[in-house]
Amino acid sequence: MSEPARRGLGRGLSALLGEAGPADGGARPDGDVREAPIELLRRNPQQPRRIFSEAELDELSQSIREKGVLQPLLVRPAPDAPGEYQIVAGERRWRASQRAGLRVLPIVVRTDLDDLDVLEIGVVENVQREDLKPLEEAEAYRTLIDRFGRTQEEVARTVGKSRSHVANMLRLLALPAGVQTALNEGRLTAGHARAIAAAADPERLAKLVVERDLSVRETEALARDAAPRRGRAPEIKSAPVKDADTRALEQDLTEALGLAVAILDHDGRGEVRIAYKTFEQLDALCRRLGEGL
Repeated sequence: MSEPARRGLGRGLSALLGEAGPADGGARPDGDVREAPIELLRRNPQQPRRIFSEAELDELSQSIREKGVLQPLLVRPAPDAPGEYQIVAGERRWRASQRAGLRVLPIVVRTDLDDLDVLEIGVVENVQREDLKPLEEAEAYRTLIDRFGRTQEEVARTVGKSRSHVANMLRLLALPAGVQTALNEGRLTAGHARAIAAAADPERLAKLVVERDLSVRETEALARDAAPRRGRAPEIKSAPVKDADTRALEQDLTEALGLAVAILDHDGRGEVRIAYKTFEQLDALCRRLGEGL
């Protein structure tokens, strides 16, 4: 199933719907638009999209009442129901048409589509139109890989995405259930989820992201800070030994200011650090520095 000669579905749905004929200009034998009673159309159980917005369906059904179905549904003969059709592309239009009270729908019948074709077309249609939720997209990629033996590279070519995009989406499937729920509900974006996917405790990080309303960049920084350091433990460098003159000067400044003073010297260059514990101490220090010691 991975032979290069397979259809390049990533090119879009127009050719699949019969809008672009064969190279010789002839019509497809089963690619003409026809009408079918709505009750003879059945949803595809392998449809990648599982969640349909009620508001979007209502909006589309209103448009269909006014203008009809402008694009035919792509179907194939139902494998287990002679005389009926399985929807390959257009389930949302089918659902909205039911709400609009339509009795018949325009369809394009394709008898040459196998199960892999049907799944790939469903993925392409939804991904190109950005209709899939992140986990739906990831599950569709996983099905193409596990059930049909596709590689990540082949899946990427099929849907017109990069291989790294496919790999990153697949990582979402390893997230804990709580994080996946937040992703499905829109409290986390795919970018947030990818940022914490490799963390030791992504569920805890997800709660922090939601509570603090962090951006993706901030979430990436949070995940980096939470990541255990790899390799050897960092080498702890001992502080350079201070000479007697430096220690004496620190002592004099500490007594003069009433605050702990540290001098960091490196070959005649360095810094003086003055530690304070309250704002009042800082205010007093500023006044004394302004007046002169």
